[in-house]
Amino acid sequence: MNIERNISQPPYLKAGDKVALVSPAYWVPQEAILQAAETILSWGLQPVLGPHTNNLNVNAYAGTADERAEDLIWALEDDSIKAILCSRGGYGTIHLLNRIPLEYYQQHPKWIIGHGDISVLLYAVVSAGVMCMHGPMAFQIAGRQEPATSLTRSILFGTLPQYKIPNNPYNKIGHAEGILVGGNLCSYSSVASTKYQLPEDQDIILFIEEVEESLHDIDRLFYMLTLQQDFSRVKGIILGTFNSIRYDLQYGSVEQMLIAHLRNYDIPICCGFPIGSNSCIPLVVGAPCSLDVTPDHATLTYQMEGTAVPYEVNALNPKLMKEKQL
Repeated sequence: MNIERNISQPPYLKAGDKVALVSPAYWVPQEAILQAAETILSWGLQPVLGPHTNNLNVNAYAGTADERAEDLIWALEDDSIKAILCSRGGYGTIHLLNRIPLEYYQQHPKWIIGHGDISVLLYAVVSAGVMCMHGPMAFQIAGRQEPATSLTRSILFGTLPQYKIPNNPYNKIGHAEGILVGGNLCSYSSVASTKYQLPEDQDIILFIEEVEESLHDIDRLFYMLTLQQDFSRVKGIILGTFNSIRYDLQYGSVEQMLIAHLRNYDIPICCGFPIGSNSCIPLVVGAPCSLDVTPDHATLTYQMEGTAVPYEVNALNPKLMKEKQL
């Protein structure tokens, strides 16, 4: 496994630590942020709200791009804040990348948590050399979405789940080691070959999910990845959930289409991992890990500091796994 770059692990949290809630992308009702703050408080942590989280810009974003960047910089620079929870994704996080120097993440390493459109921020953080977390956001933690919420809390306090994922008919058997990166396909593909990419000689395990796109769009975005240098060192793939997909091509499922595209790649593939808009099991992005896919199941194991605990992932809802009848 080639993981020469030193990607640092933010310190785990302890009781009383502060967690900032910020909104890098779309606006979310303040009620949801306050409910998430209550959950964080129940964890024995101290929630603090970004100054602009309740701003609304052009009836979409949580403030202007400068205001959203200011909140993230505020949370990074305050050394009493140990983790940053994003309120939601949607769109807009990409506006912040050039407004925040990469060295800010290096100088103030702390857990940044989110998914969807937040994937672009997570990749920037990892490219700066700091691990982060692809996990539930404030609006989901407000609803106490389980098991994602409890697992996120466990990771923040230093307990790392060793995931065991049920077998999937589209799985491809094999073993892989590398740095775990990825996220929402549309968001990740927009930055994967930019200045934020990891060194070309660094092996990666790629995970992707998507929501509310067509098969045609997913096909195009995935092909973009295969054409980028970023894909050449992919040693294993984890396919998450694909929700509310428009079937405008003659495939029975997203997995069926992507597996067909990957048939010439001799790498293990794990399908059906519950990461996405409706289920967001947390993953440590930037962490060295191993992926083992066998005929019976798949396992994802972190190779980082922390207490490893086996965790068996429940099978996805059969309705999600069933191929769409055309």
